[in-house]
Order: sequence, then C-alpha cells, then structure tokens
Amino acid sequence: QVQLAESGGGPVQAGGSLRLSCAASGGTFSLKAMAWFRQAPGKEREFVAAINWSGTSTSYIESVKGRFTISRDNSKKTLYLQMNSLKSEDTAVYYCAGQNRVVWAATQAGDYWGQGTQVTVSS
Repeated sequence: QVQLAESGGGPVQAGGSLRLSCAASGGTFSLKAMAWFRQAPGKEREFVAAINWSGTSTSYIESVKGRFTISRDNSKKTLYLQMNSLKSEDTAVYYCAGQNRVVWAATQAGDYWGQGTQVTVSS
C-alpha cells in the first residue's frame, strides 16, 4: 500500500510561485503513474496534471499549461508540481494521486490519495 503526503502549499500573491511536493512511502513508487488534482471551495475536484512512471510523458489541463510543471524523482519517491504565474483562480486544496499503472488513465480514479495541501493566491 502506498501512502502519499503533500507539502509546500501556503499563501502567495498573484504572479508568484510555489512548488508542491508529494512524498510516497510503501509500495513501488517508480512503477506508478502519478497526478495532481485540486478542489476549490464549492467546486468539484478537478484534474490538473499527470506524469507517467518514468517522467517522460506529461499532460495538463488547458488553464495551467505553460505555468505549471509536473515532475518526479523516483530515487526520492517524490512527485512535484512547480506552479508559476499563479492566479487567484488557482486557489484550492491540491492533492496528489497515484494509479497502479505506468501511464495515467483519465477514465479511472486514483488508487492512492494524499490528504491535500492548501494553496491560497491573493490578488
């Protein structure tokens, strides 16, 4: 069983940057596709970005393309989300998730979830 723990959230001004981390323990992190999701107040949880097991393939929702970068370090069993040029609409709780497959399947739910980290962007 894989446990995930996010960190790195906090308050930031619009235009600023944050880097979220997701540390994995247990299981085989390097063989799992990983993703970031977010949930804003009063809204449903939405997909943000995904990365395959080796880090060679990524995908993003349109609203964060060019601003966010998902990456992973399998030797450290850690997933990252670099967020630049933050906007107020990026305010949300950010969750990392993993699937028991090497490429993220958008039609399937995550098999593992972290507890979330709050990102608050003020304008």
